[in-house]
Amino acid sequence: MKKLTRGDLFSLEKYSEIRNDFRLKIMSHKKNRHLAIGPNITLYFEDNLTMHYQIQEMLRAEKIFESSAIDEELAVYNAMIPDGNNWKATLMIEFTDEEERRVALKKMLGIENNLWLKIQGFSEIYPISDEDLERSDEDKTSAVHFLRFQLDHEMINGLKDGCELSAGINHPEYEYTVNPIAQNISESLISDLD
Repeated sequence: MKKLTRGDLFSLEKYSEIRNDFRLKIMSHKKNRHLAIGPNITLYFEDNLTMHYQIQEMLRAEKIFESSAIDEELAVYNAMIPDGNNWKATLMIEFTDEEERRVALKKMLGIENNLWLKIQGFSEIYPISDEDLERSDEDKTSAVHFLRFQLDHEMINGLKDGCELSAGINHPEYEYTVNPIAQNISESLISDLD
């Protein structure tokens, strides 16, 4: 999948003009890119378009217009764009009540390593988590993790040939399975693959 360059970005002025329409486009696109696993965990699968939006919003919020600062944002967010043989996702542990979230994050230590995707006929794919920096400590996990699910050619061919995709979490404090993943999400994810 193509990485973003400065040439792909809108100026702050242009983005201000098109922001509402661009946001509507992104919200529609994201409907096919998020997967709830149980009531409190969601995977948000990233791609070129979701990262384009993230960069534009960051440039807007921080009023970034200098080339070197834009290049820094591109480097950070381009790392989250899939490479054609993997999926990259943001894992969010979501509790509306702050105290409930605090307690859950202590109990869910290591959950990012107990999450899996499975292509029918293949073994589970466990993610490589938080490659940029550690987000957990010995007491609790973070509410946000960045994951990479690496696939081989046989897995990619299996998906393109119609194998179902499922997901789950096997953690003592949180066990859920989604089998199969909804077709609209599956199709969107398959479109990321070379």
